[in-house]
Amino acid sequence: MIPEGFMEKMKNILGDEYPAFIEALKSGEAVRGMRANLLKCSPEKLVSDGEFNLEPLGYVDNGFILREERAMGASPYHHAGMVYMQDPGAMASAAALDIKPDWWVADLCAAPGGKSSQVAERLGDGGFLLSNEYVPKRAKIIVGNFERLGVRGAIVTSLDTARLREMYEGVFDLVIVDAPCSGEGMFRKSEEAVEDWSEDNVAMCAKRQKEILGNAKGLVKSGGYLLYSTCTYSPEENEGVVGEFLGNNPDFALVKVKESLEERTRPAIAKYAKGALNIEYARRFYPHVSDGEGQFLALMQRDENAQIKQRILYKDEAKPLSKQESAVVSAFFKDALTRAPEGRAVKVGENIVMVSHSCPIPRGSVFMSGVLLGEIKGSTFFPHHQFFSAYAELFRSKENLRRGDARVEKYLRGEEIEASSDIKGWCAVLFEGAALGGGKASSGKIKNHYPKGLRTR
Repeated sequence: MIPEGFMEKMKNILGDEYPAFIEALKSGEAVRGMRANLLKCSPEKLVSDGEFNLEPLGYVDNGFILREERAMGASPYHHAGMVYMQDPGAMASAAALDIKPDWWVADLCAAPGGKSSQVAERLGDGGFLLSNEYVPKRAKIIVGNFERLGVRGAIVTSLDTARLREMYEGVFDLVIVDAPCSGEGMFRKSEEAVEDWSEDNVAMCAKRQKEILGNAKGLVKSGGYLLYSTCTYSPEENEGVVGEFLGNNPDFALVKVKESLEERTRPAIAKYAKGALNIEYARRFYPHVSDGEGQFLALMQRDENAQIKQRILYKDEAKPLSKQESAVVSAFFKDALTRAPEGRAVKVGENIVMVSHSCPIPRGSVFMSGVLLGEIKGSTFFPHHQFFSAYAELFRSKENLRRGDARVEKYLRGEEIEASSDIKGWCAVLFEGAALGGGKASSGKIKNHYPKGLRTR
């Protein structure tokens, strides 16, 4: 049951729109969003395949509403990282501005990785993504999603935002704070969010959000952007937090989001924002206005004339490969690939990693520092699944499975499959042109190297 205190608050916020809102909240079903992962699949490809009942989202060019009930976990489109399930409102944050290919972006509260992976689609080889999640278990979920989606130029960490502020000064073009919140916007999707709601929890969340924003500002370069979002309607956590932040930080100012977002949202509410200028530039998503759940976002920009030092305050933990390790890796590249991946092959702990970005690797609580290439046993290199997912196009030998091919399900179950061509050695296995995994071909068969933990039953 929706809390009475929440409904009274929403009456004051929405006025005449309240009846439409509460009807959508009580009788409407949660909307499912799907994004074509641009690292592996174009939206045109997803539509032309006709596999899903899709409706274009409008404000995200590769975003859709999925107009059907379907479990996606077993779909080869999911396994190949061609799609990512994401709430339509949540997609709006990373679509609020044009992300440039060479930007450095930090997502400070990133799990499960939806917004981070959306950013990764827009970054080129010269860009860099720091995806951070304070809870280690949730940080591992980001790594799993990045691996499936083929994300390359990223670091995944599990650190307090205060620690991040000590490590980075003014180096990021965009810092995203999708802050932990009271979750009022998830009431249609989550009974747990309804049960956990209280005014005390709202106040606790607002306090934590202010602390995170206070740390996040130190990472933003002059002229850079700070994007704050929540999945709640609470003014205390939205306009109140942003208004107080702007009052304490005059070098930041609200800027407009893309027009396509404005058309599908309502402006933030001035009376809750402590006199912040242009508070209407911040936007509110409501289920009676747009498909999707509740969302708030505020895009702020730092004064380009602000005198901000740009520093990274730690040493790089990545170590050069030994002469022997380098020889083994180079031999594998020469034998299995058409060319070596762009970047530097380094040792991070016991892992051999391809680092395509220029950010040094920090020490401790780092769950991903680039693409995990594999391991060396004796004088032999054994590639990791992430290698195939991120660099499948570089493999000399590739087996491209199509829809309706019985080998797709066999491969996802971990079984050996037949090779349709005379390929040998390590090969990438594709589904509809997108990297699914890898294997080793011999005598017309491909020995399956799809990880056991990912296989279907």
